[in-house]
Amino acid sequence: MIDFKFGARFSLLLTRVSLGILMFYAGVTKVTNPDWSAAGYIGGAGNFVEFYKIFLNPAILPIVNFLNAWGLTILGLSLILGIFVRLSSLFGIILMLLYYFAAGPFPHPSAHAFIVDEHIIYALILLFFIMVRAGRFWGFDQFLTKSQ
Repeated sequence: MIDFKFGARFSLLLTRVSLGILMFYAGVTKVTNPDWSAAGYIGGAGNFVEFYKIFLNPAILPIVNFLNAWGLTILGLSLILGIFVRLSSLFGIILMLLYYFAAGPFPHPSAHAFIVDEHIIYALILLFFIMVRAGRFWGFDQFLTKSQ
């Protein structure tokens, strides 16, 4: 495990919890809104249009909506509590990449971005959390695994 000084550990904690709050809020607002659907976002996919059309199938869309809303909520809780951070971050990266490739046509994922948008930044932060085992710094992961 990397030997971080107090300031670095505290910064890592603040980053993990902040991203956790952001993801939790994004998820819980979807979970609690019975009218929410990913169909609008998916329907506007700017890349891999045929791939994303699969998710609009009426038999598949409810599953996508459930996984999206609860995935964000659980990712947020995981980051806030520092529990199962590596696993949840891996699934979070997949989710962020799915969002990224459904955004505007490459290389402009949004009107104010060139190649890199917020989803890539979130994915990279989640990758960082995996690499440094961020849940072991003032999180419940420290109690679930042996120190290395």
